[in-house]
Amino acid sequence: QVQLVQSGGGLVRPGGSLGLSCAASGIIFRWYTMGWYRQAPGKQRELVASITGGGTTNYADSVKGRFSISRDNAKKTVYLQMNSLKPEDTAVYYCKVDARETYWGQGTQVTVSS
Repeated sequence: QVQLVQSGGGLVRPGGSLGLSCAASGIIFRWYTMGWYRQAPGKQRELVASITGGGTTNYADSVKGRFSISRDNAKKTVYLQMNSLKPEDTAVYYCKVDARETYWGQGTQVTVSS
């Protein structure tokens, strides 16, 4: 049974930083690309960043230079470090893996507000 369990997030002022974690179980973690997505109210879910099993990363243009995705294959965990946060980064953030089927984390609210 595949599970993705997220932690982190919360409320932060503009310009601040937050970190998210996503711990996976039930998969051979190092085999799979992991992704972070977000969905703001009234908007479609969008890719924020992804990282392959070998560590190759990809970022949405809107977060390049501010967000950093990483992974620890031994801990089966993927991370998203978010710096210089803006109000438009406010969304529910999800981790995702495509492992024969698509699996999503439970979602974590990130709110950027003064």
